[in-house]
Amino acid sequence: MAKVDRRIAKSQVAIKNAVTELMSEKSFDDITIQDIADRADVNRGTIYLHYTDKYDLLDKMIEEHIENLRELCQSASEMTFQEGNYVWYEYFERNYLFFSTMLASKGAPYFRSRFLDLVIEEFKAEVDIAVEKNNGLNEEVILQFFGSAVVGSVEWWFKNGMPLSARVMAEQTGALLDRNFE
Repeated sequence: MAKVDRRIAKSQVAIKNAVTELMSEKSFDDITIQDIADRADVNRGTIYLHYTDKYDLLDKMIEEHIENLRELCQSASEMTFQEGNYVWYEYFERNYLFFSTMLASKGAPYFRSRFLDLVIEEFKAEVDIAVEKNNGLNEEVILQFFGSAVVGSVEWWFKNGMPLSARVMAEQTGALLDRNFE
């Protein structure tokens, strides 16, 4: 893989941070490329070198975080749900502004949808409708139920200013998942 020039990497980080900050202040529809450029302290042309428009920029930011979460899932595949959830909650905490903005913003329902899809995809291997407690239940209902519960818990955590530590959230949501998927 080719090494990215430090200046390019620095500009891309500034651009992504600018979008996230602006989305925490106003609707995505009201944000212009000029707003992003001004906040990131780059030229508009620099943004267009890397992204087609602001929608492409947002899509790439979302996909980058979804891919990072997917990789964290793979690295935590041998852990209990409590241990694995802690890896996620630590990541959420480190990227607080992005996730709190994406989950609270009316301009980013696509993120919530992609996040839910990822959670469901990761749970698929855990659902066994042959075990007694799941006997007669539809696999899709189980996946939607627990996927929505996880996404809802993360949303609650951010919307309420992270009232519990990442460790406590991981332990409590993990205990619920371990209880239902073992």
